[in-house]
Amino acid sequence: MERYDALIVGGGHNGLVCAFYLARAGLKVRVLERREIVGGAAVTEEFAPGFRNSTASYTVSLLQPRIIADMGLHARGLRIVERPLANFLPFEDDYLKLGGGSACTQAEFARFNAADAAAYPAYDAALGRVTQVLRDLALKTPPNAGGGLAALVSGARQGWPIAKLDIATQRDLLAIFTRSAREFLDGWFDDDRIKSAFAFDAVVGNFAGVSTPGSAYVLLHHVFGEVNGKPGAWGHAIGGMGAITRAMEGACRDAGVEISLGAPVERVLVDGKRAAGLRLEGGEEIAARIVAANVGPALLYRHMVDAADLPLDFRQRMAAFRTGSGTFRMNVALSELPDFTVLPGKAQAEHHGAGIVIAPGMDYMDTAFDDARRHGWSRRPVVEMLIPSTMDDSLAPAGAHVASLFCQQFDPAVDWDLHREEAADLIVDTVTAHAPNFRASVIARQIHSPLDLERKFGLVGGDIFHGRMSLDQLWAARPVLGHGDYRSPIAGLYLCGSGAHPGGGVTGAPGHNAAREILRDRRVLRRLIG
Repeated sequence: MERYDALIVGGGHNGLVCAFYLARAGLKVRVLERREIVGGAAVTEEFAPGFRNSTASYTVSLLQPRIIADMGLHARGLRIVERPLANFLPFEDDYLKLGGGSACTQAEFARFNAADAAAYPAYDAALGRVTQVLRDLALKTPPNAGGGLAALVSGARQGWPIAKLDIATQRDLLAIFTRSAREFLDGWFDDDRIKSAFAFDAVVGNFAGVSTPGSAYVLLHHVFGEVNGKPGAWGHAIGGMGAITRAMEGACRDAGVEISLGAPVERVLVDGKRAAGLRLEGGEEIAARIVAANVGPALLYRHMVDAADLPLDFRQRMAAFRTGSGTFRMNVALSELPDFTVLPGKAQAEHHGAGIVIAPGMDYMDTAFDDARRHGWSRRPVVEMLIPSTMDDSLAPAGAHVASLFCQQFDPAVDWDLHREEAADLIVDTVTAHAPNFRASVIARQIHSPLDLERKFGLVGGDIFHGRMSLDQLWAARPVLGHGDYRSPIAGLYLCGSGAHPGGGVTGAPGHNAAREILRDRRVLRRLIG
């Protein structure tokens, strides 16, 4: 039986980050990836002749600068460009642009409501103060509930900066974590269109409405990133998201990591309540005292670990772990750019390079969620379209384009083998209602229903975050209280993916943090055995 110091289940970006840091510390590391391409959900693939796009993950902001620097990703060819405009929202008879600086956004708001325009700088500043709290926590290990004095000290250290915040910021932080996006935004703005521009972030990857309690936090989770040192910005990796993971793969191989493709893991091997290695679906067994899983908690603990190896209470908690982000993901090849009724023109303009958000109103977004709960999917879904070929001509033939369609309010419980084409047609119709040339411009399309996302990427319930980003599944309670520190009930088995703190998105933070805890445990073990 082959033996390694550490095995990584899954070659997604967090698995690669974890592998890199472990190998850099001198461990013999092997990554086992089920698919024939490294990168997990952050990959670039050709889906029609001459047309390539980011298959699942599709935009950059949350990737930690420290990880970019440590892995030398820019030196390995990674280039990230900022969107010319953050977001463009077409309404029935008008539109709203976000981006270009605070003054530009404020001037845009003034077209709708002078009081809201005046309130925007204070809102932006308040959100900036709150998001800094998240940034500061992202690369820290949450205190482990029940972990004794060390956990108390860790909790105090992480809580102390919050205690030092001014009372207004503390109130904003409390509101963000407990209120719905609607309630939170109602406290700042009056115009529904302006509130919609911010509320959209609250339903991204979140099978919920803007009136759902706790949805305000998801709004915040999507704004704490940065691009090229610019906080809150969103960008595009030239070559698509696969450019990130290809650069990470190069860093891993140079550090000595062995990467095996077409190597699906069947079972975590356990010997005497300690991880002992992995068994692949073909029967091959590989030994290691450290196993780090870059798959979601639902997949790991319900399918890859024998139930007899887990405590009863933990099994029950994991059975109740909630997944399902309500996401339907499409890529389309286009013969021309969309010509929007409210902002006509097929010639490339700044709004074509924005996140094009079709979510015209708070009630529209709530109705979309309610509709999905009643019928399985919304008849008027929430859609974000990004056209990366406006920033990256390597993705499509000259004169043509590719678009990412990221769509919300699709219940993972639906029989998507039966309804995937119907839902895809509905999404195309939703965009066409705002850009009448869109349907005719679609040359080819790649469909990823929630079931497709599960089958292709191992995302249980199609959950892009490896588990819902609700208050009961965040920070020290992610994936479950008592195991928020990347460790599992099985010694030597760790969680290094988005199902651990700080959660979903292409951040690299869970992989980074898990590697730190693995190395910390290894040092302690070496001292104990002398």
